Amino acid sequence: MKSKYILPLLLLVQIFILKLLPFFPDFVEGFYSNNLFVRISHLSRKLLGKVPFSVGDCIYAVLILSIIIWFWKIQKTWRTDWKDHLLKILGKVSVFYFFFHLLWAFNYYREPLFEKMEIKREYSDADLLAFTKRLIVKTNEIQFKITKNESAKIVFPYSQKEAFKMNLNGYDNLAKEYPFFKYEIPSVKKSLFSVPLTYMGFGGYLNPFTNEAQINDLLPMYNFPVTTTHEMAHQIGFASENECNFIGVLASIKNENLYYQYSGYSFALRYCLAIWQVKNEKIFNQLKKSVHIGILKNYQESQDFWKQYDTVIDEGFHFVYDSFLKSNNQKDGMDSYSKFIDLMVNYYKTRNL
Repeated sequence: MKSKYILPLLLLVQIFILKLLPFFPDFVEGFYSNNLFVRISHLSRKLLGKVPFSVGDCIYAVLILSIIIWFWKIQKTWRTDWKDHLLKILGKVSVFYFFFHLLWAFNYYREPLFEKMEIKREYSDADLLAFTKRLIVKTNEIQFKITKNESAKIVFPYSQKEAFKMNLNGYDNLAKEYPFFKYEIPSVKKSLFSVPLTYMGFGGYLNPFTNEAQINDLLPMYNFPVTTTHEMAHQIGFASENECNFIGVLASIKNENLYYQYSGYSFALRYCLAIWQVKNEKIFNQLKKSVHIGILKNYQESQDFWKQYDTVIDEGFHFVYDSFLKSNNQKDGMDSYSKFIDLMVNYYKTRNL
């Protein structure tokens, strides 16, 4: 067999193996997520955590540039040598695919968090309504504690650099109850691609090759803590977006700082209200009346921010990312982000907010 066929064939082998992995979550959990991945991620964060800029973003920039240059060079020979060029592309995709999964993405196939934490998945409308009302009371309470004014929006008083360090307190407190949420060796950075990320509609992302959490530094700051804790959840091996939203909220509200608690509670409340807006407009309007005006001003601040960058670009990227999630064992795609409310409702059935 010619060597040029080996990597493309290995790509098919990888795809076949990944089709089998959903049937073996315990194996992935034990061998990879709690063993091999922990070693890989710790090493990555030790090597790159103290580098002041995003190494992963630099690698992506070089990679994108090299791809453009390569396509430019072969444009004249594409028609005559298309088979060789296609095999080269498939070979490079095969290598990329291998390291993507080895360094992080096998976590898509680990044991679901609702099983790991013994949380039910189903809830009734009555459960959701009771939880939303409790969440409104708690978010109102935090907002008033900070501002002493129901109509004043929250203004985050810390720098982004300070925020990255302060996130650790919430994870430390969370790990006291659930040791598998222990976060060590920080590697959280502002993304060099914050403007493109904003146009794409994303608040951040994890670089799976360097295990750096990349945060969009243009975001409204009241939302900054929970966005960061979400990406940190990806760093410790949780791939599902709804699970990372859930972990991110818990790590924010278990922080001793009120601004962090507000970020977590207001984030969860916004999703609950959005569900009611779709589910029952009358109940939504009643619930909204009981929310402090200052909180609604923060929601409007966020809405105005994203509206500035609202183009067909973000719709296109959301479609691509939706397909990406569905191909990686997340059947709900982009809708999975809101599924963390399933976990929140049932987790807090027996706990105080």
